[in-house]
Amino acid sequence: MERGGAAALACTFRSSSPSPVSHWRPLLHSRIRPSATARAPHFLLPTTGRRYSQKRFLDTSKGLKRFSLTTSSPFGRPGVSLNDEDLVKDKLLIDCGEDQDCVLDGIVALGKFDALHIGHRELAMHASKSGNPFLLSFVGMAEVLGWEYRPLIVAHCDRKRVLSSWATYCRNVVPLEYQVEFSKVRYLTPHQFVEKLSGDLRIKGVVAGENYRFGYKASGDAAELVKLCEEFGLSAFIVRSVMDTAKRSYNGATPAVNSSDKGQVSSSRVRHALSVGDIEYVSKLLGRKHRLVLTVSEYSLKERKNITVPKSSMLNMPPADGFYENCELFNGGYLGLCRVVINTETIDIEMKDESSLSTNPFQEDQQLGIEFG
Repeated sequence: MERGGAAALACTFRSSSPSPVSHWRPLLHSRIRPSATARAPHFLLPTTGRRYSQKRFLDTSKGLKRFSLTTSSPFGRPGVSLNDEDLVKDKLLIDCGEDQDCVLDGIVALGKFDALHIGHRELAMHASKSGNPFLLSFVGMAEVLGWEYRPLIVAHCDRKRVLSSWATYCRNVVPLEYQVEFSKVRYLTPHQFVEKLSGDLRIKGVVAGENYRFGYKASGDAAELVKLCEEFGLSAFIVRSVMDTAKRSYNGATPAVNSSDKGQVSSSRVRHALSVGDIEYVSKLLGRKHRLVLTVSEYSLKERKNITVPKSSMLNMPPADGFYENCELFNGGYLGLCRVVINTETIDIEMKDESSLSTNPFQEDQQLGIEFG
């Protein structure tokens, strides 16, 4: 294992095994046509030996020269809530500058990306084949739609580390992630949504999974995404779902994760595996070890080779209560091997080497990362 630290957490760069589905070809894709004359869109299914290509090469020199463009707003069309003034005046990307050029000329993977599992990694990998890869995540869906609160699978502060580990799959380029507030796009029709991607963000193409839904009330599917991208001169790349080959069962039965589950790797499967403490299964779904991030507080206790941290300090979802061997502890760098006991109220960490803690004093508000082996 390669060990190193960066930022608040140890951004350990891991070189893992090649993607099990890296040889898959796109299910559907569109090509940008050289003629401006409107034509009826068509869909291409992959054939043996055929690889995805485009007639217009994508510019990979993002950032060399940028222009601030004034684009017409698509608001006012049917399906948009005209009473919400924020939809008109707010920028689409909440973590980008005023010019909204963070994903300019890039290939954008679309989704929620809450677990950053191997299926999400597959989308980023395909995006990197055609240009600069970006993830466009939608946040705030639970609050808007009234869903029950669920803890994060990946802590916010840990997402860059995970994305950095994907560089080996993405032609040595680290995918960058930008977020869209769901409330700003909730009422957009599929046509309006793609129009904003093309006009406001000025991307060159999109990548999405075969089960991707978009637009108001999820009215658009992958086939419509391909057709609309062709209309707006964007490339579209639809990727087959990464299937869960482990097919884990508990007490002889495979759990039904949700109604949309067709056997594909999903964040819901990751959550379920964590909830029953199946760490081996979690690692297979994520393509890496799960890291639980904790914030050291005044209520944290440290004695020789033991650390006790209250559960209230967790920044993301832990595995089920229980005893876990072969774990690793990080605090901006690698601290060493440990074993972990998760109780109802606390997380108890026992280091294998007592000297690991004596040379690394902790400060309040410092973050610890536990990787479960």
